Amino acid sequence: MLRVLLADANSERALAVQESLAASGTVEIVHAPAGENLVDAVAAIAPDVVIVDMGLPDRDGLESIRAITAMNPRPIIMFTDRDDPDFMAEAISAGVSSYNVLGATVPDIKPIVAAAVMLFQRYRQIEEELERAKATLAERRTLERAKAILMRQRGIGEPEAYRWLRRKAMNENRKIAEVAAELLAKQPDAASG
Repeated sequence: MLRVLLADANSERALAVQESLAASGTVEIVHAPAGENLVDAVAAIAPDVVIVDMGLPDRDGLESIRAITAMNPRPIIMFTDRDDPDFMAEAISAGVSSYNVLGATVPDIKPIVAAAVMLFQRYRQIEEELERAKATLAERRTLERAKAILMRQRGIGEPEAYRWLRRKAMNENRKIAEVAAELLAKQPDAASG
């Protein structure tokens, strides 16, 4: 069951959104307590998805969304009354997964929620892949620098330097990148490296 936090000051629209979601039967809808800020509501309720109504888009609301994205990332769906391309760009940059301009009638919300969840998951996957790639690249640079130090200090070639690091890593049951980092840390010029 998908837990949805609904933060909408417009009670008519909130009811229409709730009815649209409730029709699927696989959603638990929780309303943000009156007067509680969005960041605290998300922390307390721990929803899977946040739906925010911004009848009149404002920058304070975006600050709350930025805070949620930084502390408790999750799909955030925004409904607004105005089509404002600049504000939409800011909202998406803040962490909004789906920006929707509503007219007089509320559309079927289920596909909007499903698309926002999928987009959010894909974005998080890409972020994780990027972090892994950065870590691999950093390890590779560390290994190359450690091999260069061994080659210079011991007067050996690159294959021998690599074998020395690999053998030390195997003997100590550690990753070769850890051994390389340790070797670099012991160098007097490691801080400038």
